[in-house]
Amino acid sequence: MSGAAVYLILGLSLLVTTVLPHVSRRIALSPPMVLVGIGLAVGLLPLGDDISLQPEDNRELITHVTEFTVLVSLMGVGLAIDRVLDVRSWRSWRAWSPVWRLLLVTMPLTILGTMLLGWWVAGLTPAVALLLGAVLAPTDPVLASDVQVGEPLTEDVAEAEAEEEDVDEDDDIRFALTAEAGLNDGLAFPFVHLALLLLAGGFGLVDAVAWVGWYVVGKIALGLVVGWGAGWLFGRQAFHTRNENLRLADAGEPLLALAALLTSYGAAELVGGYGFLAVFTCAVALRSSSRGHSYQRAMHGVVERLERLMTLLVLLLLGVAMTRGLLDHLDWRGVAVAVALVLVVRPATGWLALTVAARDAHEDGGLDRREAAAVAFFGVRGVGSLFYLGYAVTHGEVPGEQWLWSTVAFTVILSVLLHGFTATPAMARIDARREEAAAAG
Repeated sequence: MSGAAVYLILGLSLLVTTVLPHVSRRIALSPPMVLVGIGLAVGLLPLGDDISLQPEDNRELITHVTEFTVLVSLMGVGLAIDRVLDVRSWRSWRAWSPVWRLLLVTMPLTILGTMLLGWWVAGLTPAVALLLGAVLAPTDPVLASDVQVGEPLTEDVAEAEAEEEDVDEDDDIRFALTAEAGLNDGLAFPFVHLALLLLAGGFGLVDAVAWVGWYVVGKIALGLVVGWGAGWLFGRQAFHTRNENLRLADAGEPLLALAALLTSYGAAELVGGYGFLAVFTCAVALRSSSRGHSYQRAMHGVVERLERLMTLLVLLLLGVAMTRGLLDHLDWRGVAVAVALVLVVRPATGWLALTVAARDAHEDGGLDRREAAAVAFFGVRGVGSLFYLGYAVTHGEVPGEQWLWSTVAFTVILSVLLHGFTATPAMARIDARREEAAAAG
């Protein structure tokens, strides 16, 4: 395929992703679905036999591209969240109740459920089954735009958006799914490391204690501290520095968001913390520095556009790879694991976490049964899963790597299609019911 043809395909694909969200607000057709479809069509074209799209031949490239895509998305969702998290306020912690439930209950149970499926249905060894569970457990901040919060609500647009009813800053469904996707991408790492340690052999009691102390507690704490510190420093510099020439919020230079992303991630990784957690935490702290300033919207805008470009690249390549051998090793076991995860494991564990001893639906952080069902169902799998598998196979010997790639890719495609078809009509019904209840009340 010539370079001109590549430019043409990329240009048309970018046009589609730019226009589609504005013309398909009420139809079940998401940009990720279209991009994968375009990739499938491109994959049927004569690309040349010298181009290999097999994951095992491109481990490093897959890992780095998906890593950066997730990082950009994490910064975007962190800047978009309007709900305050004040660590000194118990009421604030309770307002985030659905998120804590999804992280502390749903995610570990999803890992366990997927691990059991991998061991019992697919016949994997416990270590590989655990890796499969850790890879597929996180929900994705990249492909879940239809069920996430929109742009940050700032003072200069709050009144206009409230009148148009385009944004509901108290939408617990979108908030819960957005914050979950932002945090659980980092929290999957301890279980990926545990699987790699088990695969390396010789895992004893001392190793278990070290895993809990370092991979679970230490690296998570470092990621949170570095991220919050970086976000506070960047926020002070952007909004509150005494030197007007350095106050970028007044200058309107939105690239500060990318500087914060790269700095927080690099700093966290250098000291051994989880960089994904650092980036999301940095974004939340930066958002808190001056919540109503229009500069927040400018930073979110530049990050969102970069995310759109990276998503375009990843989904196109995923679609192309599907017709070039990516699914060659998929069998009934992989299909069974994927279907069970998307339709049974995630909905069941999400429902359990959100309905047992639940908060009142009229309080912040409270969900009624329909809202809880929506949050439980829309656990989108995506680019993060591809990254985690790429990370694992570049840091250790993983048996059955080709089957894992095919199974994870199929799970992502299944999620893109299923959640893409259902998200728009489901959220439209929920929004309409909420508006009717508000009008009646």
